[in-house]
Amino acid sequence: MDNGLVHEGTAFINFRHYVPAPKEHGFRWVDIKQLRFSAKSLADRELLAALIGHEQFRDDYAGGGVLPDGPRHGPYWLRLITPDLYEPVSQEKAVQILWEWVEPLRDSPTKLEADLQREVFDRLTAADGIYYLSELGDEAIHDWGRVHEYFHEFVLIDRSAGQITLVVAADD
Repeated sequence: MDNGLVHEGTAFINFRHYVPAPKEHGFRWVDIKQLRFSAKSLADRELLAALIGHEQFRDDYAGGGVLPDGPRHGPYWLRLITPDLYEPVSQEKAVQILWEWVEPLRDSPTKLEADLQREVFDRLTAADGIYYLSELGDEAIHDWGRVHEYFHEFVLIDRSAGQITLVVAADD
């Protein structure tokens, strides 16, 4: 157990397994990390703080994987990420952001859409709270943090299941 959260598993949807890479950029992918929490009385901001403090959050999403003592999270310096940077968004807004990101591949195979539905959109539907990481700005970008053209991050809180899910949709 780490900061009150227990990592239950990870799912990874790599679009290269479904469609050829578009010429204008690399492959898109979605990384889903699911963690369990037990204290239903924790406020959402406390859960976000626990997630930020969890070792699974220390992932640069650029091939390095989770580094328990790593200083990076995605394109950002970890030390600059706080719960207040996550803005609450509606399910509709989260779905819109994700489908706009998928749009160039919208004519994707049925299997990709089914996997996205199961691993991402069904979780959005079940969530009591959805938070989107705001753009942090240039000062927060780490030394090689511009490897992604797109980086979308959502935190989904499902209190009835006692789960918090970190969803990162990006490209390489």
